[in-house]
Amino acid sequence: MSNPPHRPSLEVPLSRQDAEYRARLLGAVADPVRLRLMSIVLTHPGGEVSRGQLAAEADGAQTTISHHLRQLCEAGLLLRERRQSFTYYRPTHHALAELATLLGIEVPEHTSTAQPAGGGRSSMDLAGAVVHRQLEHIAAQLADRFAGVFSPETVGRYVDESYEMLASRSRIRRFLPSLTASFAADRLTALAKASGKTSGSGIEVLFVCVRNAGRSQMAAGLLHQLAGDRILVRSAGSFPVAAVDPTVIAAMDEVGVFLGGTYPKPLSDEVVRAADVVITMGCGDACPVYPGKRYLDWPIDDPEGRSPAAVRRIRDEIELQVRGLLKELL
Repeated sequence: MSNPPHRPSLEVPLSRQDAEYRARLLGAVADPVRLRLMSIVLTHPGGEVSRGQLAAEADGAQTTISHHLRQLCEAGLLLRERRQSFTYYRPTHHALAELATLLGIEVPEHTSTAQPAGGGRSSMDLAGAVVHRQLEHIAAQLADRFAGVFSPETVGRYVDESYEMLASRSRIRRFLPSLTASFAADRLTALAKASGKTSGSGIEVLFVCVRNAGRSQMAAGLLHQLAGDRILVRSAGSFPVAAVDPTVIAAMDEVGVFLGGTYPKPLSDEVVRAADVVITMGCGDACPVYPGKRYLDWPIDDPEGRSPAAVRRIRDEIELQVRGLLKELL
């Protein structure tokens, strides 16, 4: 008989906001079709699945599957990306953690050092081989994307380095390949501008705080919402944590800014070099200083551990600062 599922214990009752948040997620996966779709995406070795594959594996019509996938995206559990004539879905970085908490399942560990019977390869060896193949695949895709700008060797080095930077802080290793692809692409884009390899003339703004889980994410989300494609916005942390603060995500959702698909990113040299304006929020002198850039420091309270009302006040204060900045830049 299999062991019963792990049931996470609560030291204190859920707050009203936490209960409402978890109820929304439970509603999103309460339908058996949506729950099966989530299980397919979460367990897929490639980290993402096309809509056609999902329809085939879930034995459903394309229109029905699209309806359920849209609801999962609106709940912040899946991300949708259109590439050429295909649409791909991948889990948000916090989806597994949220579902594990809600459904009482264990997050699988991929770093066990137990040696299998018969002298076979350990699970650590196998996991390492899988990651190696995934990173090679990511590097090949990005090498095509940056062909003529960077050599495949440079792209591969940035992919490997980006993986290590994220892996050193991540609690959930299953989605590191997809996060690595996004992070490495962003770093290479910044490096191309900083090195004069691209002719892009748009304004770039970088928000930096300590954890990249609250203030800088809020500021970046607000500026992107207000400026659209007129300004390229990035955020990073001097000591980033594993996930964006759920209270921050909820507060931003109230003003129409979705942060469910974002993740804390380490501060890297090339994104500072590419930025025209660097705005720090409580990270001290961790951000390198380059000539010719505008540096600002916004003395804004850290929302971590604050009540929802306090987080809303911080959000509104940041919005005032962002609107002022946008008026100056444009």
